Amino acid sequence: MEVKRLHELYKFNTWANAKILDAVSKLKPDEFAKDLRNSFGSVRDTLVHIMSAEWIWLERWTGTSPKAMLSPVDFPTISMLRTRWEEIERQQVKFVSAVTKEALQTIIAYVNTKGETWRYPLWQMLVHVVNHSTYHRGQITTMLRQLDAEPVATDFLVYYDEGGGE
Repeated sequence: MEVKRLHELYKFNTWANAKILDAVSKLKPDEFAKDLRNSFGSVRDTLVHIMSAEWIWLERWTGTSPKAMLSPVDFPTISMLRTRWEEIERQQVKFVSAVTKEALQTIIAYVNTKGETWRYPLWQMLVHVVNHSTYHRGQITTMLRQLDAEPVATDFLVYYDEGGGE
């Protein structure tokens, strides 16, 4: 994994998260929290899961192993969710922009929320986070369709088509 490609992947991830947040911002509060019987129930709960995963991995990369994910009840509005996510993304950008080629090979150990210890090279963790977020953004696309709302395309190549990337 080249550091330059990693930076590009995280720019894409930030772009895609912003696109999905813009799309869901058009939902009514009851639609935002409506249980659609998906992996995490509602659009809100799925977004909080994505954000929480990005936060918990960032914490792990910097030596902390949180015991729990963030709770959806702490984010009753899209605005509150967006504010917290922007803070996480600022910290994420700071971390990722400082990663060196050598650091990508570093094995990082952490304790997951079940108390289990795992170890992976940093580059695998970094790629996993973007892949994980992409997977759940796809679920939100389906949920938006279930709510008769307009989904958005957040595909990697759409990012380039819309002027992102190098």
